[in-house]
Formats: sequence, C-alpha cells, structure tokens
Amino acid sequence: MKSIRPHYYGASTKAYKTARDLRKSQTKAEKMLWHILRNRNIGNHKFRRQHPIGPFFADFYCHEALLVIEVDGDIHELKEVKEYDAERQEYIEGLGLTVLRFTNEEVLEEPDRVAEEIEAFLC
Repeated sequence: MKSIRPHYYGASTKAYKTARDLRKSQTKAEKMLWHILRNRNIGNHKFRRQHPIGPFFADFYCHEALLVIEVDGDIHELKEVKEYDAERQEYIEGLGLTVLRFTNEEVLEEPDRVAEEIEAFLC
C-alpha cells in the first residue's frame, strides 16, 4: 500500500518499518547532526530522520523547505556508490527537492559551520 501523504513521495508501508530500523543504527555523524536539527533548532524547521522518499531514504528531511540533507561516509567515495548517489540525487531533485551533502568529517569536525550552511539555505 502506498502512502497518500504528499511528503512521503510514494513510499510503501514497508518503507516505514525500514526507516524505523535505520533510525536505530545511525552513524556518529548522523547522531551529531540530528542533535543539531531536532526540536526545530534551526530556523524553527522540523526535520525527520531516515525519511522515505519513493524507493530511497533521506538521512534528514524538512518538508517545509523541501530539503534533504545527506551525511556521507568514506564508502561514498567508491565509484559504484558515487554512481548510485548520483542516480538517487537525480530522482530526489526530480521531485522538486534540494539535496545538501556533508561528509562525516564535516559534521564531526565543523558542526557549527554545517549548522550555519543549513541555516543559510533555510533563510
């Protein structure tokens, strides 16, 4: 069964369970960024973690701003993962969403700069 809620972009019911499982196994960088984004800490915008968008999951999603935030680890440097990321990003952007990408290192070593960049986009 597909969701009729527009901000779920056709995600299946099964996707909700998968999203729940993904939220339980976040990376250290994802946990840190969630601490920054949660409770409307940036510009009073609500973010969701591991949000289903069609066949994909956004690390973080803000429906109000139509914004997806991805946190990329070292594996995203592999050619096949880069190709997958490019296809995924094209799909997401095709829905009218914007994707901001940060590396694990950026989030862990420069969280204030990452927060400022997100806030600049939202303003």
